[in-house]
Amino acid sequence: MKTSSLAFAYGLGAVLLWSTVATAFKIALTFFTPLQLVFVATIVSSLCLLLILGRQRKLPLLWQQFRARPLLYLQTGLLSPFLYYQVLFKAYDILPAQQALSLNYTWGILLPLLSVPMLSQKLRASDIVAAVVAYTGVLFIATEGNITAMHFENPLGIGLCFTGTLLWCLYWIVNTKDKGDPVVSLLLSFLVALPCITLMLVFTQSLPQLSVKAVLAGTYVGLFEMGITFVLWLMALKTATRTASISNLVFLSPVLSMCFIAVILGETILPSTLAGLGLIILALLLQQLLPHLGNHRRPRFRRTL
Repeated sequence: MKTSSLAFAYGLGAVLLWSTVATAFKIALTFFTPLQLVFVATIVSSLCLLLILGRQRKLPLLWQQFRARPLLYLQTGLLSPFLYYQVLFKAYDILPAQQALSLNYTWGILLPLLSVPMLSQKLRASDIVAAVVAYTGVLFIATEGNITAMHFENPLGIGLCFTGTLLWCLYWIVNTKDKGDPVVSLLLSFLVALPCITLMLVFTQSLPQLSVKAVLAGTYVGLFEMGITFVLWLMALKTATRTASISNLVFLSPVLSMCFIAVILGETILPSTLAGLGLIILALLLQQLLPHLGNHRRPRFRRTL
């Protein structure tokens, strides 16, 4: 298979799997509390990544990378999976999947905004435009289209979604300091977080009761939200001749996710959700396209994100 075709296959596989996880979250949360689901999914993801690294003969890198930057992996592990996935699963537990899914996509807008104070990067006009468009979409979703009344149906769930996007952005900002193998780094974050998750579960709740359906649901989330899909996406980016052509596949994910939510979960997709999600996707596209237009018109003016 040609390199470009192989990269497309990896990327499409990752996007298709990610498109199912919002539905999988809702199903799994019928068997587990959010914390229990984090516990099960983290174990499954860790085992999966251990097998992948063993096959790649990279297991010695685990100790090498951890020994070099132990505090870094403590930070990333506490941010995700320990905090982020608890908040994310709680949001999915109390919100319709369509709302939690849509609001979660705003992390791509928030990340460059946080990078200005935290990484000393420059704020582009395109980031401001994208933020205005995206958060207008958020208002559509959060108020179910009744923007003028500014009545939020579930402020706690919406607040959890925003907290989740903040935690996810902080995770990636901290990750900019990590120069190691990305799969090894991901596994180290899980291994560092797992004892914290286990202790919190033992002292605040109870270990999950595992039926066949519960195990299958938790395993699916662990494999296709945190484990295999991440590796597929990395392989797509690594083998692609043009990263942009692979990155654009991400925009298929929310559309496919809505289809799965409607068909499998039986949720009626609200017009306000579609309008809001459309604005968020438009904002993400503007964030990518506007800087290139600016560079084309003003070739001597160089910007950096």
